[in-house]
Amino acid sequence: MAKANVICRCEEVEIDEIRKCIAEGRTTLEELKRALRVTMGPCQGRGCRDIILRELSRATGKPVAEISPGTIRPPVKPIKIGLLCDYNSDK
Repeated sequence: MAKANVICRCEEVEIDEIRKCIAEGRTTLEELKRALRVTMGPCQGRGCRDIILRELSRATGKPVAEISPGTIRPPVKPIKIGLLCDYNSDK
C-alpha cells in the first residue's frame, strides 16, 4: 500500500513525520536531515527541499528566504568517476 503525503520520496518521509519533528523543536533543515534523512537521498533534496522549507516557514513564521537551505554536499548530481579525472588511455 502506497504512503499518503510522501514529501521526501527518496527516504519515504511523510508530511506528518516532518510536522511532528518540527513540533518537537527541530526547526532547521539540518535538524530535520539528522532526524529523518530528508534531502539525503539520490536526488539530494531536489524533490523535497522547497516543500520542507515552506513547511518550516509556516511553522516558525519566518519567510522562506530567512531559513537556511541546509548544506548541499557535492556531487549534487551523481556522476561517473571517470569524469572526475583526466584519464588518457594512450599513456
